[in-house]
Amino acid sequence: MTTNEQRWAADEARWAAWMARAQDGDQAAYGALLAALSQAVETYIRVRFGPIVGLEDCVQECLLAVHHARHTYDPARPFRPWLFTLVRHRTIDVLRRTQRARDQEPAHTAPALGDIDALARRLDGVRVLERLAPDHREAIALTQYAGCTTAEAAAWLGISETALKARLRRGLIAIRKLLDAEGLPT
Repeated sequence: MTTNEQRWAADEARWAAWMARAQDGDQAAYGALLAALSQAVETYIRVRFGPIVGLEDCVQECLLAVHHARHTYDPARPFRPWLFTLVRHRTIDVLRRTQRARDQEPAHTAPALGDIDALARRLDGVRVLERLAPDHREAIALTQYAGCTTAEAAAWLGISETALKARLRRGLIAIRKLLDAEGLPT
């Protein structure tokens, strides 16, 4: 088991225990759970959805969704899938609501062509990332999408900063090769 898998397993056990205690009325455990989940939810949103306007508000809405659905968690089942299903659905709701608000703006504020190009590049980027080796994908996602420094990403993955930089370099080379093979601009 890698260091990252060990950390995830430790988080899973700790979060599940806190949630079970919170369901029994332990307010201290519930407070600790929400504090720990705040950073995990923010990182998940950044990695899965990229930079979004109002990220902090989205994180708070996700934590509120956890609060409202806490009675649905079954302590006999894994916590992470339950949590991140809630987070994914709530984030999609927030993004849809934001898009509807933009759609209701006056017609003279139509999105610029550059915005459409940026969206197309992001979609191509997600598709390419899915084809990378897991080590390269993690390194790139943490540094380029989640906004971590190389030191933070290396600590998160449990590797040296030099090893992380090597993974980044190899991942970027692999991306360039994939884009070149498909005739996409690099």
